[in-house]
Amino acid sequence: MDLNWRRLDNSAKLFPIMSNKKFSSVFRISAILYEEINEDILKIATENAVNKFISYKVKLKKGFFWYYLEYNSKDIIIEEENNYPCKYIDKNTNNEYLFKVTYFKNKINLDVFHSLTDGTNAMHFLKEIVYCYLEISHKSEIKDNLRIDRIYENNTEDDYIKNYNKHLKNRKKNKKAYILRGKKLPLGAIAVTHVIMDLEKLRKLCKTKDCTITQYLTAILIESIFYGNYEKSKRPIKICIPVNLKKYFSSKTISNFFSYITVEINKNDIKTFSTILEYVKKEFKEKLTEDGILKTMSANVKLGTNIFIRLMPLFLKKFTVKLSYIEIRKYTTTTYSNIGKIGILPEYKKYIDDFFILIAPEKAEKIKCSSCSYENNMSFTFTSILQDKNIEKKFIEHLKKDGIFIKTENNGV
Repeated sequence: MDLNWRRLDNSAKLFPIMSNKKFSSVFRISAILYEEINEDILKIATENAVNKFISYKVKLKKGFFWYYLEYNSKDIIIEEENNYPCKYIDKNTNNEYLFKVTYFKNKINLDVFHSLTDGTNAMHFLKEIVYCYLEISHKSEIKDNLRIDRIYENNTEDDYIKNYNKHLKNRKKNKKAYILRGKKLPLGAIAVTHVIMDLEKLRKLCKTKDCTITQYLTAILIESIFYGNYEKSKRPIKICIPVNLKKYFSSKTISNFFSYITVEINKNDIKTFSTILEYVKKEFKEKLTEDGILKTMSANVKLGTNIFIRLMPLFLKKFTVKLSYIEIRKYTTTTYSNIGKIGILPEYKKYIDDFFILIAPEKAEKIKCSSCSYENNMSFTFTSILQDKNIEKKFIEHLKKDGIFIKTENNGV
């Protein structure tokens, strides 16, 4: 690995072109501890963690054809949280890093610009920050030799290029999606609602319904949108579900390596929750296959490797990509990303209460959804720029009816 500079992976190329203060391309992962955070210790812990994830010690630079990453020798800035989550990371106030570490009371936040990595890899990075923090703050209780279990290979290979098939074609025609409606919050404000469920009860319930947790929660989300926001429209509700490609291809990269499927349901197919769930299960069965995922991934890679696009100067790429994105954003109602169960080494568990993941909403997808589980909690998070909270209310009502709801937490917006 060249520590001086490297190319962006195939997904990462687009984010710097599209992103701005209104469309940040930033996600957040937070760890909740049982103790107040000490800023000085957090700074040392973050520096120790970055020395293990040395490929994240980079800044974004502008080339003639594409942006690229260059080694960043500046200090990492640690601050108390003073803004909404998932905000655009300003290089001028963050020493040019593509991630930002903040804290508030007993919470450590890691905000990540998507050009750096994806949610799965970012979670490993945050866990390392937390481990390093606890090893300093509880030096007498945590043994140093636990570090041997945490050796990270800083492999930044572009596994999209390595695994795509240039001969595959994805011929399916795309329909425009229903776009969420309603009055928006003041510019820059983001409302956060964490919905916390009993994971064991949730698992048992999904077993009786012969579905996965992601399928079940996707079905509730569709139902909640239909009864909480859907106005007169013939357009389908379309949920974008990111997929961790490491489950399908051999990969050790700590760069981006994800794709997605889109669950699409028409108004006429929404009758009861059972019919929605069966429809969602059918969509997953048809689309969440190695062949289907390879087709989607290959189509995206071919776009990035197209000779015409590759030879286009960056200033023209910006213009072209932004025009394309204005059109593309019409094809998704919302995104729901489930990064699954977060495993923690046993010796550290007693210091950690919970984890949350949040995705930045934007003009088209005014609400975005994410979830993760830790111990016996499943946390489903809404990030929204809408004043109305009907979708969140309908979602919680369903969980209460099914007996798995525990509580909600929000940021008061």
